[in-house]
Amino acid sequence: MATPASKQRAAIRFRGRSFLATVLAPELPLADWLAELDKLSKRSEGYFASRPVILDVTGLAITKRDFAELIAMLYEREIKVMGVEGADPSWLGFGMPPSVSGGKQTEILHKPSAEPPKQNSFVDRAVPSLLIETPVRSGQSIIFPQGDVTVVGSVASGAEIIAGNSIHIYGTLRGRAIAGSTGNAAARIFCQKFEAELIAIDGLYQTADDLDPGLRGRAVQAWLANDKMNMAALA
Repeated sequence: MATPASKQRAAIRFRGRSFLATVLAPELPLADWLAELDKLSKRSEGYFASRPVILDVTGLAITKRDFAELIAMLYEREIKVMGVEGADPSWLGFGMPPSVSGGKQTEILHKPSAEPPKQNSFVDRAVPSLLIETPVRSGQSIIFPQGDVTVVGSVASGAEIIAGNSIHIYGTLRGRAIAGSTGNAAARIFCQKFEAELIAIDGLYQTADDLDPGLRGRAVQAWLANDKMNMAALA
């Protein structure tokens, strides 16, 4: 007997969706690495709140017990690991994050050079942009992976801007600026007054403690060259 249309079960619909995730790659000894992580979290409160995190333990000489304790310690810090890369499959069972692979791997290096390179890597085409005409308040997160983000105002401490391309801030940058989030190493960060908690381009990060104190309070640009973060004052 045919099922009445009103009682037919709706078809299941699948959708694909991309998310930006922060990758944590621990180093030995784990106690020292966790201490550095605590310093970062203290300088930039709320950075990991509701943020997808991938834990990369590729090549890390730890045991299954070490791994379980690391997951627990991250959880205690309110860092929720949504996936693990490079772990022994036998470590991942009930209650553990799933295995993931295929993400872009980067190395964090910090050594400024004297002069920014010529911008000869941009394609002559229109780049999508997002214009924010009000200050970005603490706790706000502006995410625009399609292109540039321009802020006509300041970015408060505890706020963040995430752009697929470059970031332009016509005010004080006190929060976090993350450019080139979709893998654009040619992206740059510009601001009128530099007081940042953290900056990043194409996955390479520098926190406040790593930044040249001589650049604070000045108009600054940041860029990548040879997989290194570079910064210079603007005239």
